[in-house]
Amino acid sequence: MLKRHQDNPILKPNPVNPWESYAVFNGSVIQKDDTYVMFYRAMGEEQMHKGKKLQLSVIGKATSGDGIHFDKRELFIQPYHQWEMFGCEDPRVVKIDGKYLIFYTALGNWPPNAQGIRVAVAVSDDLETITEKHLVTPFNAKAMVMFPEKINGQYTVLVTANTDLPPSYIGIAQFEKLSTLWDHSFWNKWYENLHDHALNLRRINSDQVEIGATPIKTDKGWILVYSYIKHYLSENVEKEFRIESVLLDLEDPKKVVGRHEKSLLTPQEEYEITGQINNVVFPEGALIVGDEIRVYYGAADSYCAVASVNLQEFMSRYEVNAPATIKCDKFVYNPILKAIPEHPWESKAVYNPAAIEIDDIVYILYRTMSEDNQSYIGLAISADGYHIDERLSEQIYPLQSEFELPKQKGMMAGAEDPRITRIDDTLYMLYTAFDGVLPRLAMTSISVKDFLARNWKAWAYPKIISPPDVADKDGILFPEKIDGRYIFIHRIEPDIILAEMEDLEFENGSFLGSIGKITPQQGTWDAVKIGVNGPPVKTDDGWIIFYHGISAIDRHYRLGVILLDLHDVTKVLGRAPYPVLEPEYSFEREGIVNNVVFPCGQIVKEDAVYLYYGGADQVVCGASIRIPELLSYLKKSREKKYLQ
Repeated sequence: MLKRHQDNPILKPNPVNPWESYAVFNGSVIQKDDTYVMFYRAMGEEQMHKGKKLQLSVIGKATSGDGIHFDKRELFIQPYHQWEMFGCEDPRVVKIDGKYLIFYTALGNWPPNAQGIRVAVAVSDDLETITEKHLVTPFNAKAMVMFPEKINGQYTVLVTANTDLPPSYIGIAQFEKLSTLWDHSFWNKWYENLHDHALNLRRINSDQVEIGATPIKTDKGWILVYSYIKHYLSENVEKEFRIESVLLDLEDPKKVVGRHEKSLLTPQEEYEITGQINNVVFPEGALIVGDEIRVYYGAADSYCAVASVNLQEFMSRYEVNAPATIKCDKFVYNPILKAIPEHPWESKAVYNPAAIEIDDIVYILYRTMSEDNQSYIGLAISADGYHIDERLSEQIYPLQSEFELPKQKGMMAGAEDPRITRIDDTLYMLYTAFDGVLPRLAMTSISVKDFLARNWKAWAYPKIISPPDVADKDGILFPEKIDGRYIFIHRIEPDIILAEMEDLEFENGSFLGSIGKITPQQGTWDAVKIGVNGPPVKTDDGWIIFYHGISAIDRHYRLGVILLDLHDVTKVLGRAPYPVLEPEYSFEREGIVNNVVFPCGQIVKEDAVYLYYGGADQVVCGASIRIPELLSYLKKSREKKYLQ
């Protein structure tokens, strides 16, 4: 959308000044009277600095009469305090209450690490001299911006936290006194509840988002231009730097009211493709000048550049129907279950749990793995669905059929990935019966009375319900009949298969057929194969189905959502365009199978779904998501609307 200026790059390294002889980039521009003032990151050649050999980053200043052609370059911010001793990077400037604040990234150690990469601020009355400098964040962070006016009487900032301790989050903070900005007690308390302050702009967990320019106020909302880096955390996949924008609510800037669906700019020109770091465009400044919006950006970490577009056209491209992604809130104390080495049957891993709530008590039936790779089913119990109150020391489901026993010694086998559904006074459990050769879908049952009495011998002998000689997994049973028939969903790669049966007897060799299927979406996060997770959640608007998908790019397992019609389950009413649960933390990214989140069940408490999932095929975790927000997202995602 943005059109590059013909004079790009508008700022290049200056060999006359040693401090900016190597690179000048990531410029932030503010208008002071009739003058445009740019603050930019500058680097000289490699040198010895405080006993370390490095290329020191400092912040330069340049001025312009038109915002395009800058001169009068001077060194403005350089290291002085210990917390910035090894570099001052990536400035963002704002004017508020008659003062100018220049936020920047301060490097406190070398080589840089997360503990020493933090946000600092320099304060100036006139952009000629600095009156004070402060370390702002006591934790790892970059890219802070302040809104240029108070919102509801409070100073408001956005900051990218945990940039070097992924997953990173863009968070919002508000406070009444400017001095709170550098009050570490405030920030420590804020950081403890980081998730509550998060502004979710990431579509996929392997992407990275960083704050770009100081927000711009319009009558429709706050324009926020930011950096979106696709595949940032993916291995062996080239990163894609993009410039994007969202529109934030004027009174509640945590609320995203519009979003550009496509990038505003990607690296294309030679000065963006070749430089200190190739193929980078990174926004640091934005201004409305006349009838256009200008975006100032760093190119290839070597140059300053600018691009612009007509403001009316820019605003009209905001999609406003479903501009924000929606994500599950993970339990703070994850993982909630780990393997117990003293229990041979669950000594290697516990994961992929089913869940059922009976009389306000949550029962979590989880898959286990022994050291010889046999899978069993264990049970944990929770009164609130959040904390584990009891965990049984023995498995609860005896392996009974030949389909669950290894064909040969040493093969992986057992009862895998249970899903449980209650119909009247009976619990039906579907699971993968694996003999080391062919995974089959099996079904067993137990009365609620026997389950609560822990009479595990009462489990019915399992029936194989999948088609003969077909690899079949991920089976669920709907909790009620539809038009007099039982509805099942299962997975025959790569599709989700819907099936119906007149009864649950599966006599005379009968097995699940097909009345329809749901397929992977090519070119998206679930392009390789998909499978259903827990049983459906019934709402007035339809059946909510959580399903997992695998990406062709990074092979990660992520969780998506589909809404099916209440009466015709072959009719898809909505499908979330992006995943709602993804592997982010170390216990989800590193395990027996890396980069996996995999629930097999959930419960509903009030207006929220509590999902229980396996992390990296090794631990059990929990997450929640509110049903009203999820339904709204599913319904609105079906059609596009743009800002009028």
